[in-house]
Amino acid sequence: MTTSFTQPLRLRAFLLALIVTLTLASIGGDPSSARSNRGSVRASSNAIRPPNIVFILADDLGWTDVACFGSKYYETPNIDRLAAQGLKFTSAYTAAPNCSPTRASLMTGAYTPRHGIWTAIGGAGDQAPPASAKLIPAPNGRQLPLEFTTIAQSLKASGYATGMFGKWHLGQQGDYHPSKRGFDEAIETMGRHFEFRTNPQTPADPKEYLADFLAARAESFIERHKDQPFFLYLPHFAVHAPYQAKPELIAKYEKKPAAAPAGGHRNPTYAAMIDSLDQAVGRVMAKLDALGLGENTLLIFSSDNGGVGGYTSNDGRPENRGITGNVPLRGGKGQLYEGGVRVPLIARWLGVIKPGSTTAQPVISVDFFPTFLQLARSKENPKQPRDGVSLAPLLKSSGRMKLKRETLYWNFPGYLPGRTTPAGSIRSGDWKLIEFFEDGKLELYNLAEDLSERNDLATKMPDKTRELHEKLKAWRRAAGAPIPKPKPRAD
Repeated sequence: MTTSFTQPLRLRAFLLALIVTLTLASIGGDPSSARSNRGSVRASSNAIRPPNIVFILADDLGWTDVACFGSKYYETPNIDRLAAQGLKFTSAYTAAPNCSPTRASLMTGAYTPRHGIWTAIGGAGDQAPPASAKLIPAPNGRQLPLEFTTIAQSLKASGYATGMFGKWHLGQQGDYHPSKRGFDEAIETMGRHFEFRTNPQTPADPKEYLADFLAARAESFIERHKDQPFFLYLPHFAVHAPYQAKPELIAKYEKKPAAAPAGGHRNPTYAAMIDSLDQAVGRVMAKLDALGLGENTLLIFSSDNGGVGGYTSNDGRPENRGITGNVPLRGGKGQLYEGGVRVPLIARWLGVIKPGSTTAQPVISVDFFPTFLQLARSKENPKQPRDGVSLAPLLKSSGRMKLKRETLYWNFPGYLPGRTTPAGSIRSGDWKLIEFFEDGKLELYNLAEDLSERNDLATKMPDKTRELHEKLKAWRRAAGAPIPKPKPRAD
């Protein structure tokens, strides 16, 4: 009986061992299977982990200054590829027509009256008004108030590694430096494209071009933080003055035929600057893709305001002022016409956003704060005004879902000589109204029919003009938006 009992036990043990061996061989003996399994684990991990966020912000890049938005002279193959792989916004706006206020609104999610910065810190509008001014400009904030929580602080508290390399322009010293406003790593630099200075001081080759320096810092940051969620803010100084570019790229555009420039796109040095900016964008894209991060990274490219050009004389005639042009848009940087506030915007999120998508829904700088918080699944709730709406549904639907918001606002209570007097603006649906505070003049445009803002309908449509003006005034009251006061009359 002992023998008959032992033999079946041995047989069962043998069969069990054989099954285990065959199973292990099928799932683990082939190296390619092991790699496949690791890939599945990584994909699963990426699905659980909130997305990385990379925001590349150009400086003074106009709406048509990239090829995929219409330029026939500037060459931007990497930015064009970004659009081909993602979602292109054709009605994207900045919260102000110049740099500092837009950056403040992007960082806080608040319109300019909330944080008090309405023009460039230290710029022309931040100084004494011209002698011809009829109004006293509202005081301009000199740095981003410390009571505001930045998007970097919120994302850092949500477990993100945070880095900023480039133009901050919201206070460069002490507690106002970006390293004190939520960024784990921060190098602030602006002023020159060659022989540039950094804050804090960072080793750099004097011959290195600033756009290349910033791209290298971005690549390093991505490489070092690839295994955790990260927020990379890359605000380039390009293509802001001074207009400096690599000689070999200037020569490239000098050889382009004279018939090629269109809409004010004609300057070889400016074209070369855009070329270097485009190459920097390409380097970030390549680094993300090489590390397999493209499917879990929202990559955004935009500009802080319209291009420097498109200005007209007092009688409405176009003038050849500025380094570029914004045709078909009217005006340029420093103005509330479309050329000053409408900018290129592209979002790429491989596997989420359908390649080659386009949306004409109006979006604005204050929308990025709630968007990033939602995508990060952040539980942070900063106690400050937030004027934007989350673009997450729009991104995930590849531009198809309609936002529950139709009205955008601007307030510019100061002077930019040669560009604008104090003014405010509202866009509601396809309608846009501009109010000039010196004389109370109102201009009304239908952007769907008149993108170039040439046909002022204010006198022809008084009811629509009054409706938008009342909405604009109500917003100013709610937001505490200042209006410049009249200058005292001399006896």
